[in-house]
Amino acid sequence: MVKLIALYKHPENKEKFDEHYFNTHGPITAKIPGLKKMDVTRIVGSPMGGEGKYYLMCEMYYDSHETLKAAMKSDEGRASGKDLMGFAAELVTLMIGEEVNE
Repeated sequence: MVKLIALYKHPENKEKFDEHYFNTHGPITAKIPGLKKMDVTRIVGSPMGGEGKYYLMCEMYYDSHETLKAAMKSDEGRASGKDLMGFAAELVTLMIGEEVNE
Protein backbone atom coordinates (compact mmCIF):
# COMPACT_ATOMS: atom_id res chain seq x y z
CA MET A 1 0.00 0.00 0.00
CA VAL A 2 1.29 3.46 -0.95
CA LYS A 3 0.24 6.68 0.76
CA LEU A 4 0.24 10.26 -0.37
CA ILE A 5 0.62 12.23 2.86
CA ALA A 6 -0.29 15.91 3.19
CA LEU A 7 0.90 17.78 6.29
CA TYR A 8 -0.58 21.23 6.85
CA LYS A 9 0.96 23.94 9.03
CA HIS A 10 -1.35 26.05 11.17
CA PRO A 11 -3.41 28.37 9.01
CA GLU A 12 -3.88 31.99 10.00
CA ASN A 13 -7.67 31.57 9.99
CA LYS A 14 -8.52 28.03 11.14
CA GLU A 15 -12.29 28.42 10.67
CA LYS A 16 -11.86 29.54 7.06
CA PHE A 17 -9.32 26.76 6.41
CA ASP A 18 -11.60 24.08 7.91
CA GLU A 19 -14.60 25.35 5.94
CA HIS A 20 -12.74 25.05 2.66
CA TYR A 21 -10.86 21.86 3.51
CA PHE A 22 -13.85 19.84 4.72
CA ASN A 23 -16.55 21.24 2.42
CA THR A 24 -14.63 21.76 -0.82
CA HIS A 25 -11.16 20.19 -0.92
CA GLY A 26 -11.96 16.93 0.84
CA PRO A 27 -14.93 16.11 -1.41
CA ILE A 28 -12.88 16.90 -4.55
CA THR A 29 -10.04 14.68 -3.35
CA ALA A 30 -12.37 11.83 -2.35
CA LYS A 31 -13.42 11.49 -6.02
CA ILE A 32 -9.89 10.70 -7.26
CA PRO A 33 -9.89 7.34 -9.08
CA GLY A 34 -7.90 4.62 -7.33
CA LEU A 35 -8.10 6.23 -3.90
CA LYS A 36 -8.79 3.38 -1.47
CA LYS A 37 -9.09 5.33 1.76
CA MET A 38 -8.52 8.84 3.06
CA ASP A 39 -7.75 9.45 6.74
CA VAL A 40 -7.70 13.00 8.09
CA THR A 41 -6.13 13.69 11.49
CA ARG A 42 -6.25 16.97 13.38
CA ILE A 43 -2.94 17.44 15.21
CA VAL A 44 -3.79 18.51 18.78
CA GLY A 45 -0.34 18.85 20.35
CA SER A 46 3.18 17.57 20.63
CA PRO A 47 4.78 15.28 23.23
CA MET A 48 6.81 18.24 24.48
CA GLY A 49 3.63 20.22 25.06
CA GLY A 50 2.20 23.09 23.15
CA GLU A 51 0.62 23.42 19.75
CA GLY A 52 3.29 21.79 17.56
CA LYS A 53 4.24 22.66 13.99
CA TYR A 54 1.34 20.99 12.15
CA TYR A 55 -2.42 21.48 12.18
CA LEU A 56 -3.76 18.68 9.99
CA MET A 57 -2.57 15.50 8.28
CA CYS A 58 -4.28 13.66 5.46
CA GLU A 59 -3.22 10.15 4.42
CA MET A 60 -4.49 8.98 1.04
CA TYR A 61 -4.06 5.27 0.33
CA TYR A 62 -3.43 3.69 -3.08
CA ASP A 63 -2.64 0.11 -4.12
CA SER A 64 0.66 0.98 -5.82
CA HIS A 65 2.92 3.76 -7.06
CA GLU A 66 1.45 3.24 -10.53
CA THR A 67 -2.09 3.70 -9.21
CA LEU A 68 -1.03 6.88 -7.40
CA LYS A 69 0.67 8.28 -10.52
CA ALA A 70 -2.41 7.55 -12.63
CA ALA A 71 -4.63 9.14 -9.98
CA MET A 72 -2.60 12.35 -9.96
CA LYS A 73 -2.89 12.57 -13.77
CA SER A 74 -6.69 12.11 -13.72
CA ASP A 75 -9.06 15.06 -14.08
CA GLU A 76 -10.04 14.64 -10.42
CA GLY A 77 -6.39 14.50 -9.32
CA ARG A 78 -5.58 17.65 -11.25
CA ALA A 79 -8.66 19.39 -9.80
CA SER A 80 -7.57 18.44 -6.28
CA GLY A 81 -4.04 19.73 -6.90
CA LYS A 82 -5.30 22.99 -8.37
CA ASP A 83 -7.63 23.52 -5.42
CA LEU A 84 -4.84 22.68 -2.95
CA MET A 85 -2.50 25.25 -4.47
CA GLY A 86 -5.29 27.81 -4.41
CA PHE A 87 -5.98 27.64 -0.68
CA ALA A 88 -2.99 26.03 1.03
CA ALA A 89 0.13 26.22 -1.15
CA GLU A 90 2.16 27.90 1.58
CA LEU A 91 0.87 25.55 4.29
CA VAL A 92 1.18 22.07 2.82
CA THR A 93 4.03 19.58 2.59
CA LEU A 94 3.38 16.51 0.42
CA MET A 95 5.23 13.20 0.63
CA ILE A 96 4.82 9.63 -0.54
CA GLY A 97 5.20 6.70 1.83
CA GLU A 98 4.95 2.92 1.74
CA GLU A 99 3.42 0.86 4.50
CA VAL A 100 5.94 -1.44 6.13
CA ASN A 101 4.59 -4.82 7.16
CA GLU A 102 6.74 -6.61 9.69
